[in-house]
Amino acid sequence: MKKPVIKVEVSSEAHSKTSNSRRQFLKIGSLAVVGSSLFLYGCSDDDDNAGPVTPPVDGVFDLGSGNLGILNYAYALEQLEAEFYTEVVAGAYYMGLADGSAEKTLLEDVWYHEVIHREFFKTAISAVAPDDILPDLEFDFSGVDFSSRDSVLATSLILEDTGVSAYNGAGKLIDVTAPMGDTYLLLAGKIVSVEARHASAFADLINPGTTAFARDGILVDLGGTGLSYDKATPPSDVLAAVGATGFVTTEFTANELPTE
Repeated sequence: MKKPVIKVEVSSEAHSKTSNSRRQFLKIGSLAVVGSSLFLYGCSDDDDNAGPVTPPVDGVFDLGSGNLGILNYAYALEQLEAEFYTEVVAGAYYMGLADGSAEKTLLEDVWYHEVIHREFFKTAISAVAPDDILPDLEFDFSGVDFSSRDSVLATSLILEDTGVSAYNGAGKLIDVTAPMGDTYLLLAGKIVSVEARHASAFADLINPGTTAFARDGILVDLGGTGLSYDKATPPSDVLAAVGATGFVTTEFTANELPTE
């Protein structure tokens, strides 16, 4: 399947003051998640918040049911983002940026954040269901031009916007009455705040000095308050959109994932 390369118009240089503030904005959010992720390293392995994962059909992994399914779902998305930014920091666009520049540092920070998120979910799931964790996925990013600022930033923005709407849509599906359920919801809320910072930072890099960081296209109206809330997208729609990119080449299913 041919993967589209999205082209956007960007400024040739970012304002240093804005970029420095943007980096600090990212770091504030990431520190909270790093600290919280350590909490689960010693959690009990007797979490019964979900039934067993449905046996794979023809060797295809299913994300599972209940909170375990939601954790595997989030883990799949974080694997995608972490691998994408690993490709970014090995690419010509990133390598061509001046060392110590705000833009290069921001990309590096986002890469670190997404790797932390991926490892957090790997640790959390392994602690409660080591036999039912999503395997390492394989990816194909050949449709992204990693030598092009336009291509990298546009794809980054899409992934981050998708991550925000995915966490918002999955949050209500977490069973807070199950063991560790309230903790999972709390940590998902912290992670989505970091993803939102990423999205805002990339939107500002693409269109600096505008209101793109809070675009109408990503906001919805709740209760007559105006366009002031990030979208919440159900897992089925998120997975369909991710599948359409062609980025994920490892097949898995979500037959038991909660929907409401």
